[in-house]
Amino acid sequence: MKTISHINDLRAEIKKEKAKGNSIGLVPTMGFLHEGHLSLIRSAKKENDIVVVSIFVNPTQFNKKDDLDSYPRDLNRDSKLVEAEDADILFIPSVEEMYPNGYSTYLEVEGLITKQLCGKSREGHFKGVTTIVSKLFNMVTPHRAYFGQKDAQQVAVIEKMVRDMNMDIEIVPCPIVREADGLALSSRNALLKENERKEAIILSKSLFAAEKMIIDGERLASKIKSFITENIKTVKDAEIDYVEVVNGKTLENIHIVEGDVLIAVAVKMGKPRLIDNIRLEV
Repeated sequence: MKTISHINDLRAEIKKEKAKGNSIGLVPTMGFLHEGHLSLIRSAKKENDIVVVSIFVNPTQFNKKDDLDSYPRDLNRDSKLVEAEDADILFIPSVEEMYPNGYSTYLEVEGLITKQLCGKSREGHFKGVTTIVSKLFNMVTPHRAYFGQKDAQQVAVIEKMVRDMNMDIEIVPCPIVREADGLALSSRNALLKENERKEAIILSKSLFAAEKMIIDGERLASKIKSFITENIKTVKDAEIDYVEVVNGKTLENIHIVEGDVLIAVAVKMGKPRLIDNIRLEV
């Protein structure tokens, strides 16, 4: 595995691989890797000749400095994990490399798709996401890029960006990876206190129960939302940011549960803010 910190070195390496006819898969991450990230690398390995993993804690997608400062980091551990998965290139740029002095250019997806869900409470978040992802796409020029479905809104926003900007990249969403008790894997889980970790499974339990309601015939989105909300409220440390039932592609609110449906939640468990979702075809 080659570890690269500078954009010019990365581009030179990609150019060499493409000259050989090799396909490129990109797995963008913010580090503190877990099994969910590693599953993305494995998917990329199956479908591409060369796999690039990037680790960059992107400051422009944090709207609170405390959140950026407290985001967990362990580059030495991450590097070993990426190498163990047999990735070909690990790209670990500095903030100065990605946002040099005087930087002032951003790419933003406008409209409901970025104003809904996490966009309501995290102003500017998706502007930071689309800016950094588009920069990585320009640097790596991958054939495919891999993202976890846990960040369902991020996936939808990036898919729209790729369509709108005519980027020649296939976006590959990959399934949520969960702990044995159902909690969706997240780098932020490491910030949970012991009691918060135990209580956090209310998110997945509520979503799975809601899914069963739909399978059993419930079609009113308002009833699904109320059920999940009341379930989560039974946990003392849980502070609900949102519970939404939306169209899986456009993220528009729906009244009747039919077609491509995304049920998404965001909840603060103490200080950490956790997100989870299920997506189903009805």
